Amino acid sequence: MSEKIRAIGLMSGTSMDGVDVALIETDGEASVIAGATGFLAYSDEDRHLLRAAVSDAVGLDDRQARPGSLAAAEAMVLQRHVEAVEAFLSAQKADRQSIDLVGFHGQTVLHRPAQKLTVQLGDGAALARSLSIAVAYDFRAADVEAGGQGAPLVPVYHQALVAAAGFADPVAVINIGGVANLTFLRQGVDPIAGDTGPGNALLDDLMLTRTGVAVDRDGAMAAAGHVNEIVLKQLLSAPFFDKPLPKSLDRNDFSNAPVIDLSTPDAAATLTAFTAASIAKAFTHLPVNPSLAIICGGGAHNPALMRELALRLPCRVAGASSLGWSGDAVEAQAFAYLAVRRLKNLPITFPATTGVARPLEGGVIAQPSN
Repeated sequence: MSEKIRAIGLMSGTSMDGVDVALIETDGEASVIAGATGFLAYSDEDRHLLRAAVSDAVGLDDRQARPGSLAAAEAMVLQRHVEAVEAFLSAQKADRQSIDLVGFHGQTVLHRPAQKLTVQLGDGAALARSLSIAVAYDFRAADVEAGGQGAPLVPVYHQALVAAAGFADPVAVINIGGVANLTFLRQGVDPIAGDTGPGNALLDDLMLTRTGVAVDRDGAMAAAGHVNEIVLKQLLSAPFFDKPLPKSLDRNDFSNAPVIDLSTPDAAATLTAFTAASIAKAFTHLPVNPSLAIICGGGAHNPALMRELALRLPCRVAGASSLGWSGDAVEAQAFAYLAVRRLKNLPITFPATTGVARPLEGGVIAQPSN
């Protein structure tokens, strides 16, 4: 029997809402026991700093450089992740000696795999020292350096979840954060995966600009508007959508420019439809249609988006929570799982998930004493 390891996973995604924390016990293969979850929200000042860092990262050609606001943002990211883990351990009354490993994604501010460049803010070695726990981090770099897309990284964890759930028919797991990604799974076949297009990012940016609040709470704004089909067609004409899987995106590869002349409700409705329609486009690149699409991430909480998905996808749509999964914590759980795979020198990316030539290990482990 493979050794089971207790690991905490940390995820701060392109939606920039905060730090998700999740504890799992796993052998890094078929056995996964999900534990408690937590969340530490970024403040408005934190999010403002991260948005400035994304802007300052545009001109980077060195993934170690930290010009402009990047250095301050990286220090903030480290501090918030320390706070998130300490708060989680305190809330769970957990002994830190019982935690074998932390999986730390960091905050992506630039992702350009065609240039072999991906930048995640966050000092994994400093996090290990601060927590007195070993930390696995920098998961994307090895794949990008080897010619892969470096994203998405969660498919191998989706595969473990779906196998444990015992699905006989093909299924798709769709995570809708700032960017949306899809994993296609069927028995006996390696996962197929890729980013599908913007998730919540464009809608969040629209809401922040128009209302000062970076979210369409409960999809209310989109529900009050109408989809502009001409603008939607324009958005869907981007060459990205015709590319086969695997493929990946930077958060800023798309913009709100096409909806600038629409009312806020109509713009929100059109961007919500765009997210769903771009996911539907990705289905055309799958070998067969799945029988079920399982929706994870913040998008699962948007009723307007879930309705659009139900209308546009060629299969049944269900939120991850309806299956007993912690939908908001799946990515954090995934990075705990990936950390354990790094510890055991197991691959985390594959030809059909990132386009890398062979299954590849990824990540760096920092010990507290180093």
